[in-house]
Parts: sequence; C-alpha cells; structure tokens
Amino acid sequence: MKVPHLRWERDRMSQISDFRSDTVTKPTDAMRDAMREAVVGDDVYGEDETVRQLEQLAAELMGKEAGLFVTSGTQGNQVAIATHAGRGDEVIAESESHVFYYEAGAVAAIAGAQLRQLPGKRGVMDPEHIREAIRTPNIHHPVTKLICVENTHNRAGGTVIPEAALRETANIAREHGVAVHMDGARLFNAAVAMNVPVAELAAHADSVQVCLSKGLCAPIGSVLVSSREFIERARVWRKRLGGGMRQAGVIAAPGIIALSTMVERLEEDHRLATRLASELASLPGLEVNLSLVDTNIVLVDIAKTGYTVDEFLAVLAEEGFLATSFGKTVLRFVTHRDVSDVDVDRLISYLSSHLRRPSEVH
Repeated sequence: MKVPHLRWERDRMSQISDFRSDTVTKPTDAMRDAMREAVVGDDVYGEDETVRQLEQLAAELMGKEAGLFVTSGTQGNQVAIATHAGRGDEVIAESESHVFYYEAGAVAAIAGAQLRQLPGKRGVMDPEHIREAIRTPNIHHPVTKLICVENTHNRAGGTVIPEAALRETANIAREHGVAVHMDGARLFNAAVAMNVPVAELAAHADSVQVCLSKGLCAPIGSVLVSSREFIERARVWRKRLGGGMRQAGVIAAPGIIALSTMVERLEEDHRLATRLASELASLPGLEVNLSLVDTNIVLVDIAKTGYTVDEFLAVLAEEGFLATSFGKTVLRFVTHRDVSDVDVDRLISYLSSHLRRPSEVH
C-alpha cells in the first residue's frame, strides 16, 4: 500500500512550483550515480578518498590550501568562528547576517564570543564603520578577533558585495590583526554574477564557507576552506560538534559533481530571477526593488495588496506555488534548477487574474 501513496506524493509534488529556496533542489542523475559508485573509507581516520577529493577541489577553486567537508553551512560558519575566536572575544557582523539571524545563537553557545552588529546597505557594512568598531586595547573591552561578511547576502535579497568593499575590509582587518571569515553560502552565485573567478572573491577572506546544497544542487553538505594549519584546528571543532563522519564519500560525491558541472548554470537562475522580479513588479499592489536583484533571490513587498503575509502564502499554496515569509509584509522567491520559465508563467498568470488593485482594497 505504500508504493501507490509514494507515487501519489511524487505526482502531487510535480505540480508544485517551489520558490521557497534553492535548498529544495533535487540531486541530478549524475549525482545519484556518483553516490552509488563513490569510493569510501572512514573519514575520521582520513581514509575517505572521495571526501579528500572534494576538499582538495573546493580549496583549489577558491585559492586556499585546504578544505574541510561539513554537514551544513551553519556548521561550516560555526566551526570557522570557533576556530578564529573564543570565549569573551568579539565578532563583527552585519546586522541581518545569517550568522546572527539564522544560526540559533551559535556564536555565543559554541564559541562563547559576542557578536557586534553593524548596519549594512545592500548587506554590505561600511568599511569605515568596521574600522571604528574594532576595539582598542582596554580592560573594559572584549578583543575583536573576527569580521564576518556574507556574499551573497540572503536577507538583503541575494545582493553581491562589491570587490572593492571586500578588499577594503580585508585591508582594515590586516591593519588591526583581525581575521575575516566569509559566509559564502552562495559565493558561486556572486562570482557568476560578477563574471570573476570565485578565487578572486575568496582571496579577501582568511576562511570561506560555501554551500553545495543550494543552487549547486547537491543533496547535503558545505566546504570550509582556509590555510592548512587553520583547517587542522577547524577539524577539531567539527569533531566537537558531532561532524566527524565515517564513509562520507557517498554524500561528498555529489559535491564534486556540483563544483565541476553546476556552477555555470547559476547564470540561468539569475536570468529567471530578473524576469520574475520584473513581472512581479508590474502587478498591482506588489513592490519589488529591482536594483536588489543581483542573483537568484527576489523580495516582494505585498503591503498594498491588503493581504497579510500568511494569507498571501496560503492563497499561493492552494494554487501550487510556494514562497517564504521574509518580514511583516515581504515575501521571498528564490529561483533554482527545479523551477523554470513555465513556473514563472503560471505564477504571473494566476496573480494577474486574482490580485486586487490597491484602490480596491478596503
């Protein structure tokens, strides 16, 4: 009796246009084949050849000495932060950064450090504000150990940090003996949008975390890259957080496919996001800041429609469209490999027929 039920679930899901996140992407056939055929060993003993290959590939692509395969972007960020900073230290981060907003207070819980939040514009902290925020030696002050940057920036709408801002931030950090960690969950999106090698962006950070399970479509995992010495210390923190994996080649293998074959196609996600943003902006009651659509995320303000966010999401879900709440009046739509122009056509067609004009809202 289970098989028909599963088949029905697959049929039902095939009718849904899922714009919630690029994390919902399914692994490709090549990834599934690679999982089945992966050469494996005990990774805690350093014996999994597939994991080692993935870590080396990621490090080479980003111009670093070594890599560390981790279970998620959050684990990669927190392993890096705990390796850079400790109890009573201070970490500078943008006020709506992922490490502050979406990681369950892990900087305090794991590293024992405190976050100092700075406002950003398009998710970018002003380098001079960073300079001013770095603590001077004083018995009353924590020690500034780390600056975290996020590229692309999720809550800003997938915006890219200009390379000049990255460079200036890195220079200020070096002047003060402070490290830089880049939450590069979608760093390959940034590199594709800027048409530069990803290593050029990674060069401005001492450590970089990249996700394999977002637009690159692997089913699980991220890679943290840095110097060889830093990665060896980070490996201890991964173990402390329960991230020591055994025959992990079966989940690392899709990551190799992701880094080798899925990067260039991110440009298609960006094209689709630009089109989606433009179409949504033309509809009554919807407001989209088109200048923020750098990559594959579209933020839509629905305040003028008269709907609450929950109401709007419920109406969309009834018609087979999924999106995400991103604030009191804001929805997030994310484009990825598993949505297409057909999904956008369906969404725009439905909204064009059903959205009320602001003058009709009472």
